[in-house]
Amino acid sequence: MVLTFRSATWFLILVPVVVLWLWKLVNWVWLRPKRMEKVLRAQGLQGNPYRLLIGDTREMFTVLVQAAKSQKSISFLSTDNDVAPHITTFNHHIVHKFGKNSFIWEGPTPKVIIMDPEKIKDVFIKLQDFEKPKLSPLFKLLGNGLANLEGEKWKMHRKIINPAFHLEKLKVMLPTFMQCCDDMISKWEAMLSSQEKCEIDVWPCLQKLTRDIISRTAFGSSYEEGREIFELLKEQTGLVMRSRKVYIPGSWLLPTASNRRMKAIDVHMRRLLKNIINNREKAMKGGDVTNNDLLGILLESNHAEMLENRNSKTLPMTSQDVIEECNAFYIAGQETSAALLVWTVLLLSRHPEWQARAREEVLNAFGNQKPDYNGLSHLKVVTMILYEVLRLYPPVIYFSRGIKNDVKLGDLCLPGGAQISIPILMVHQDREIWGDDATEFKPERFAEGVATATKGQVSFFPFGWGPRVCIGQNFALLEAKLVLSLLLQRFSFEISPAYAHAPVTLFTLHPKHGAHVILHKL
Repeated sequence: MVLTFRSATWFLILVPVVVLWLWKLVNWVWLRPKRMEKVLRAQGLQGNPYRLLIGDTREMFTVLVQAAKSQKSISFLSTDNDVAPHITTFNHHIVHKFGKNSFIWEGPTPKVIIMDPEKIKDVFIKLQDFEKPKLSPLFKLLGNGLANLEGEKWKMHRKIINPAFHLEKLKVMLPTFMQCCDDMISKWEAMLSSQEKCEIDVWPCLQKLTRDIISRTAFGSSYEEGREIFELLKEQTGLVMRSRKVYIPGSWLLPTASNRRMKAIDVHMRRLLKNIINNREKAMKGGDVTNNDLLGILLESNHAEMLENRNSKTLPMTSQDVIEECNAFYIAGQETSAALLVWTVLLLSRHPEWQARAREEVLNAFGNQKPDYNGLSHLKVVTMILYEVLRLYPPVIYFSRGIKNDVKLGDLCLPGGAQISIPILMVHQDREIWGDDATEFKPERFAEGVATATKGQVSFFPFGWGPRVCIGQNFALLEAKLVLSLLLQRFSFEISPAYAHAPVTLFTLHPKHGAHVILHKL
């Protein structure tokens, strides 16, 4: 009787639990997606019918395989830079199939494609309604810094980090930029010492250059230690991106060689960072002034915030937070800058008339002297060129946002649980926005600035837009202007016959087969 009573008790407990679990499962994999699909279609949005669990995975795989089989090399000699079909293949396919008011399925989650500038503006402004998607465990290995934070924590981190990117601080860092660039240029000049021209793959050179710059500007006197950390982070980035191609939820927990290596790198890298931070904090307590690099400025700003809010129970930024932000310095500072520079060199090699105009402006401003901050800030042609490069080849090709609760976006009422995809590359090359020459390299469209070029619309946002615009935007543009000015003073460059135009996105948009150009010494 006792056994029967206990069995009945467990039965009464387990049955509701199992039923509830089954209900949640059915709701997640079928009822909720179908309910959201009905809401989206009722408003004129089009997409494939929802398929249990897999969503658009099967069609996506088919489209990508067909594209890989039929894909011909992209010509870089024509005026057309329409690379969107090759890079955002499935999104481009869906928009071509259903129109701009469309959505795709990522498993049981509908992702609404937004290409209307007014709606994009609202997404960037309404931070509480459109949140950054949560990082997977894999991507957290690359740092969970400012760009991925939300709410009050994001506001606090932004406030603390902001002083590191003030223009006055960037001016102080300019000699560091110069030193790193001089090292690269000296190597190139040595290659040209006995000949008039030589072929070089500038992509690995520019990657090393921007890595050196961010290492020195982030850690200053701890540059060598910082470089070791960034080398580890470079390896980590490659492992994460390769694992993402076949990522299955929970696979991170499997004891594979790749997973073990990623965890080992993470532990070692954080230990190195913690040592640097601890040593810097000890130096600050001892009265040493160490605020000429990003880490020093960050720690000083954080200390000031702690003093201002000394009665608060929570620290403005913990040691772990500082570590995350140091990782973010590398990812944003190195990858983005290298991508911008390599596409600039390639496009100026393809368009010698614009290369000549930029060189004339640089020589008029500086002659053969070192560029200075004031002169760099007044380079109009160079700025036009950089903006046009960012329009055609933005380092990041799309933004994603999550919708927590039902929300109104323009004339749309979007259900909570859905997501939004803003395809930067497709918006930047949209003929309805930019005209019939949208895929052509025409820096003159920015002659009167971004506002005039976009007609006041939010249709150009390589660094994001609104309150969450990339905090390192000025850093990246100043770095690009300086490097480009120094190169134009010393070299001319043209496309090598060995160059194969194959833009690909790994973490940022970069040339798959390198960037082979022929250098001429001036």
